Amino acid sequence: MIQVEGLTKLYGDFRAVADLSFAVRGGEIMGLVGPNGAGKTSTLRCLAGIIPATGGTVRIAGHELARTPLAAKQELAFFSDEPRLFEYLTVRQHLEFTARLYQIAGGAERGRELLAELEMTDKADLLPGELSRGMKQKVALACGFVHAPRVMFFDEPLTGLDPLAIRRTKDLIVQRARAGAAIVISSHLLHLLEEVCSHVLILRRGEKVAHGTLDEIRAFAGDAGASLEEIFIRLVGADAGQ
Repeated sequence: MIQVEGLTKLYGDFRAVADLSFAVRGGEIMGLVGPNGAGKTSTLRCLAGIIPATGGTVRIAGHELARTPLAAKQELAFFSDEPRLFEYLTVRQHLEFTARLYQIAGGAERGRELLAELEMTDKADLLPGELSRGMKQKVALACGFVHAPRVMFFDEPLTGLDPLAIRRTKDLIVQRARAGAAIVISSHLLHLLEEVCSHVLILRRGEKVAHGTLDEIRAFAGDAGASLEEIFIRLVGADAGQ
């Protein structure tokens, strides 16, 4: 579903991502892990077509992003760390507007279904300024789910959420994977990633340090009983905290 070959991103002479290759199949959740400055956000933005890659190939649900960007982007959703909403649109209007952009038939009904799933039916006529941080995140999720994307990218989706909102957001992500979506999550909350991810890709200075299932990552680190946090510190601890 997600195929990446030789992805490279340069900012002038600075190499943010270096010759990165991996794949994520439908039903898999891959955690993208690394210290600050490792290239995680640059990688996600290149994969979503928000910024152009300097080199390499990205395919989304069979569509090569550089050659057929519209077809590729119709299959994906990108969720940033901070919900970006329209100040003067209600929750319901956000969903209706997004459905029109994607030319979704029955967009109003789809919006009602998502609001019910996210337990926000009673918030449908509120403006973003009337919502908590967690509720705004739910609106962003609902808008991203409207067109039933087959590929999803999450950049620090749990930042600023209370424990209950974190649990519900994790459950929603897992449900989408079980329905067949291919998902990539970047987060510093390693113990939470360990609960939901089937695979992990660890970056250091833009380069792949380790990639595979959690068991394969543990074997690579030489400790079958290690937590993801312990593995992270062992492999990239010299760069952590920078």
